[in-house]
Amino acid sequence: MDVVRSDLALSGVVLAGGRSTRLGRDKALLELEGRPLITRTLDVLAQLTDDLIIVTSLASHLFSQSARVVADRYVGAGVLAGVHAGLLAARGELALVVACDMPFLNLDLLRYIISLARDADVVVPRWTDVEPLHAVYRPATCLGPIEKALARNERRIVSFYDGLRVCYVERDEIAQFDPQGLSFFNVNGPEDWERARVLARLGNGARTCYTFALEGSA
Repeated sequence: MDVVRSDLALSGVVLAGGRSTRLGRDKALLELEGRPLITRTLDVLAQLTDDLIIVTSLASHLFSQSARVVADRYVGAGVLAGVHAGLLAARGELALVVACDMPFLNLDLLRYIISLARDADVVVPRWTDVEPLHAVYRPATCLGPIEKALARNERRIVSFYDGLRVCYVERDEIAQFDPQGLSFFNVNGPEDWERARVLARLGNGARTCYTFALEGSA
C-alpha cells in the first residue's frame, strides 16, 4: 500500500516522564537489544523530522544531543502537561507525540497518520481504545484548549479534544500497516518488559505468531 506523505512541517515529541514505580527504573533508559528505549524511539522519529523534542524531568545529559530536552510548565499535572510542554516547544506546524516506552513503532503507520493531518487538529489512532500518546497534534489550535483543561485540573489527555477537528484512525486502517497493533504496546511493568524482550528477539513473522499465541491464551 502506498503511504501518502504530508508536506506540512513536523516536530517529533517523545514523552519520557521520569521514574517508573512499577519497574523501579527510568523506562526511557531501559536497554532493548543494546539500545535505550528512548534511542529506539528517536531513531524512528528522526526518519520523519529533524526537530526532535524530549519532555522529561530527568537530567538532559542522559539523552541524545540530537534532541532538545524540555520540562513541564505545569509541574505535577501529569501526562497532559507533558503533551503541553512538547507542543509548546515544537517548531513544526504539526507535532507527532509518542511515549518513550513504545518499542515497536511502525514507520509506515506513523507516516499514514501524519498524512491525515492536513484538515485536522488531532489525528489519533483507535485500536482497542484511543491512543493519544501515538498521535499528531496541531500546536496552534491545541495549546489553548490544553491550557484550559489544565486550569480545570484535568489530567486525561483527551479532555481537550471537544471542539477540535479530531480524525480517528480506525482499527481496519491501522491493521493495513500493523496487523497486531504492536505500535501501541508499551512497557508499564516487569511482565511487559519481559514480553518486549521476547518480541524484540523475534523476526516479524515469528513476532506475529507469538502475539497471536498470547492473544489466544488470554
